[in-house]
Amino acid sequence: MPSNKSVSDAPITQFINCRILRDHKLQREDLWVREGRILDPEKLFFDEQGYADKHVDCEGSIIAPGFIDVQINGGYGIDFSQASEDVNGGVSFVAKKILEHGVTSFCPTLVTSPPAIYHKVLPQINVHNGGQHGAGVLGFHLEGPFISVEKKGAHPEQYLRTFQSGGIKDLMEAYGSLENVAMVTLAPELASSQSVVRELSQRGITVSLGHSVANLSQAEEAVQNGASFITHLFNAMLPFHHRDPGIVGLLTSDQIPAGRAVYYGMIADGIHTNPAALRIAHRAHPSGLVLVTDAITAMGLPPGRHTLGQQVIEIQGLHAYVAGCSVEEALEAASLHPAQLLGISNKKGNLDYGSDADLVLLDDGLNVNATYISGEEVWRKGP
Repeated sequence: MPSNKSVSDAPITQFINCRILRDHKLQREDLWVREGRILDPEKLFFDEQGYADKHVDCEGSIIAPGFIDVQINGGYGIDFSQASEDVNGGVSFVAKKILEHGVTSFCPTLVTSPPAIYHKVLPQINVHNGGQHGAGVLGFHLEGPFISVEKKGAHPEQYLRTFQSGGIKDLMEAYGSLENVAMVTLAPELASSQSVVRELSQRGITVSLGHSVANLSQAEEAVQNGASFITHLFNAMLPFHHRDPGIVGLLTSDQIPAGRAVYYGMIADGIHTNPAALRIAHRAHPSGLVLVTDAITAMGLPPGRHTLGQQVIEIQGLHAYVAGCSVEEALEAASLHPAQLLGISNKKGNLDYGSDADLVLLDDGLNVNATYISGEEVWRKGP
C-alpha cells in the first residue's frame, strides 16, 4: 500500500538508529528518503499523514553525504588519460569500484596529454548520475596541458602548451570541446591565462590553479577573474615564502572578492603532504579544504610495484591524516566542500531536505559500511 496517496505513491525509506551529519554536526536523528531525495519528516507527518514503508537499521552508524572526488586519474589498472578502445568501460569499472570507498560522484581527471587523446576520450563520457552501475560522473577535470614547465611534476613536458592564440582558441585546439568538462587546472602566470580564466568561469567551468610558479598577485588576479580552486595545495607550486607566499597565500588573502570562496585540494595520504602542513592549511582556512585522492592507475592493485600509487584515501586515511580536524570537518571536506566548489551543493554534499540521497554509512573509525545513491543501496561491506 502506498504510504501517501496525496503526494506520491513512491515508497518511503526511514534510516533509524543513526547519527546524521547535518548543520556541521553529528545529530541523533532518523533520515527519511523518497524518490531518491531526502524528505522533511515534519511535512510527511503533518501535511501528508505519511509513514515509512521500509526501515533500515543503521546500528549506530554515522550517515554522511556521499563523498565527491574531484581529482582521480584512474585506478585498478585503468588510466583515464589513455585512449583505449573502451574509454567508457574503463571509467565505468573505476566508478563501480570506488563505491566501496564511499565515493558517490567524481570527476575523472586527465593529466597533460596530446590533443588526439582529449579528442578521443572527452566525447565518450557524458555527465550522468550514479546508481547500481557505479558512482556518478560530474564532468572531467582537465589537469593541464596549460601548466608551468618548471612545476610539471609527472606531466610529460613534450605535451605542455601555452596560450599562443591568446585564449579560448588554444583550449579548443587542445581539448576539441568543453562539453562534459567540469574543471580545468592551469598556471595563471602563463601569458593570456587571465582571459581564459574569465571565459571558462563564464561558461560555468571551475578553474583551478596548479602546476604553477605564480606569485600571490598573479594568483589573486586569477581568483578575481573567477578561479576558485587550488590543485593539490603545496605540491607542484612555489613553496611558501614570507615575502611572497605564492598560490599558498590565497588561503589568507584579503583580495578575494566579497561573497567568493577559494577551495584547495589536499592529498591526505601522509606522503604527498606532511600532516603538519595539512594542519597549517586547515587552521588557516578550514572551510576551503577539499580532500582528493589524486589516485592513479595503481589504486586498488596489490602493493609492491607502485608504492606511491596506493594513494586512495580509504577513509581510514582521512581519519589518520586529518588529525587536528574534527570528524565532522573531515567528512565535510570530502562531501560538502567539493559540492560547493562545483556549484552543486543545492543537491549534493549535504543531507538537507530536498537534496539527493547519496549517502555513506560509516563506523566510528570512519570505515565505510555501506554506500547509497539516490536512496538505493549500491555497496555494502561483506560480513
